[in-house]
Amino acid sequence: MIVIGNPGTGKTFLAKCIAYAACNANIKVLVTSAIDMINHLVAAEADRSLLKKLQHYQTPDLLVCDELGYLALGQQGSHLFFQVISQRRQQKSTLLTTNLPFAEWGKVFDSTTVATAIADRLVHNSEVLIMEGPSYRRKHV
Repeated sequence: MIVIGNPGTGKTFLAKCIAYAACNANIKVLVTSAIDMINHLVAAEADRSLLKKLQHYQTPDLLVCDELGYLALGQQGSHLFFQVISQRRQQKSTLLTTNLPFAEWGKVFDSTTVATAIADRLVHNSEVLIMEGPSYRRKHV
C-alpha cells in the first residue's frame, strides 16, 4: 500500500493503525521512517554488516516505511532503498507513506530511473491511497 498526501492529512496515523491491527493478528511488523532505515543501512554498509541489516528489513511480514519524500536519499540511499523494495517484492507486504506524488520521486531518489524502478515495484499488486484535505494539525492550533 502506498499512502500519498500532504503533511497533516493522516498518513502516519493510518499506517500506524494498520500496523497495530497487523500486530493484533500476530503478523510480524516493523515500523520505521524512510530516512532512519537508510541511515541504518548506510551505517551497516560502512561496518560490513549490510547483509544482516538488509535481512532485518526483509524479514517482517509487513514493513511500514513512513515519511518518504521529506529528505533526499542520495545515490547510496537510493540504491539501498531499491534493494529493500526489490527483495520484499511479491514476498512480503510493504506500506509506504509519502508527501510526494510519483512524478516527483526523482527529487528523493538519485535519478528518475531509480525512482521509476522503485515506484514500478511498489505499485505492482498494490493499493494507492491519496489523502487530501487540510492539515489536521492546522485545524487544532
